[in-house]
Amino acid sequence: MKLTILTPEKKLYEGEVTGVKVPGAAGSFEMLNNHAPIISALAKGPIRVNSAQGVKLFEIESGFVECLNNNITVLVEGATEVAA
Repeated sequence: MKLTILTPEKKLYEGEVTGVKVPGAAGSFEMLNNHAPIISALAKGPIRVNSAQGVKLFEIESGFVECLNNNITVLVEGATEVAA
């Protein structure tokens, strides 16, 4: 799957991933390969990115996520990378 995480200032992450866990507005959820199409608002919390290179964590204030055809796009405010 391809993941792109964007802030208003820059591209925070782009690459191939095996899974992404996000803080959905109604509770956290994880997207894996061939996930059903989804668009969801995001709440304050961590985004956990799993890839062949390991795990990355990003703390966000709010945002939106779209998953379609194994392409995940995350638009976020107030994001910072934290140690995994």
